[in-house]
Amino acid sequence: MPAPLPFDPVQRAGQSWAEHYPEAGETVYSAMRAVTSIMRAQQILIAALDAALKPFGLTFSRYEALVLLTFSGSGALPLSKIGERLQVHATSVTNVVDRLESSGFVRREPNPRDGRGTLAVITPAGRDVARRATQELHHDRFGLQALSDDDLDQLFATLRKLRQDAGDFVD
Repeated sequence: MPAPLPFDPVQRAGQSWAEHYPEAGETVYSAMRAVTSIMRAQQILIAALDAALKPFGLTFSRYEALVLLTFSGSGALPLSKIGERLQVHATSVTNVVDRLESSGFVRREPNPRDGRGTLAVITPAGRDVARRATQELHHDRFGLQALSDDDLDQLFATLRKLRQDAGDFVD
């Protein structure tokens, strides 16, 4: 990880934005700073989560798929359902399941309800690694240890508004 900068680059970008686009106004500067902060925070969190999960042979996307399978009643889901629940493209699901299968954490089976479909089924090794990885993420508060419980609740509520407005879900 590179050394920290001696200044906040997002704040500085906001100042530059104001100098170069004075007609945009404070609301636009605030929006630019917010979106840039969200994008940088996402980079930071993915790096931290992937680093925490690396000893388990997982990335965060593989971890999400494993946890989704552990939450299902039977430990099995159609690949299409995994993509729907994780809100990712079918190609991404195939790649994640390929990696999990090569690690012995899931296996593929024909879907008895859909002759053309495939199920991803979590293995005992997959359940074990998901449990151990979850303990690690709980310990690190999913990379958000710098935020208080109130901060986390406020952040969730704020980002939920954005997701709902974007049509991510219907309330």
